[in-house]
Amino acid sequence: MIDLDAWLPDPEITTCHSRTAAVDPDTLWAAARSVRLDQTRTIGHLVRWRIPGVPPDQSFMGLLCNEPFTLLDEGPHHAISGLCGRIWTLSRDYADLAGPGDFLAWSVPRTVRVLFAHWVTAEPGGSSSTIFSEARVAPTDRVATMRLRALWLAVGPFERLIGAEALALAATEAERLAEVGRRP
Repeated sequence: MIDLDAWLPDPEITTCHSRTAAVDPDTLWAAARSVRLDQTRTIGHLVRWRIPGVPPDQSFMGLLCNEPFTLLDEGPHHAISGLCGRIWTLSRDYADLAGPGDFLAWSVPRTVRVLFAHWVTAEPGGSSSTIFSEARVAPTDRVATMRLRALWLAVGPFERLIGAEALALAATEAERLAEVGRRP
């Protein structure tokens, strides 16, 4: 099990989503790693609007491993990425992090640290597995807290509509791949 508290223990905002598929963890993780921005209706457009220059066919996992994100930890069925900066500005105001240590030490005033974690676990009985997605946001000071809360008032109500979009695609693709693999 991954320990997200080791990376960001006291977030102001946390979002969690999950999706179960009737496949093994390897198949679900592989499908999740292949989901692209252009396969989604909403989240892909939002990402490309907020981070100009990202190609439409970029995978979500590839996105979270490249600037402005930093890959913090990765394993056979999990990946954790981070981003630091002023996420409420229209400009691309993100930090250039050299690695996990920079993320952990980040304390620049009027900014936030954002953690993105994705992982797959096998369900009891072994006939299915679940993919999880958790995002955490922690402001560095009171001013950042106020700005983050104002931003969340605007975008928070829509988070449930778009937050699980990529997970649903991953689960559907994993089950399709498993079905294709079962055919004679």
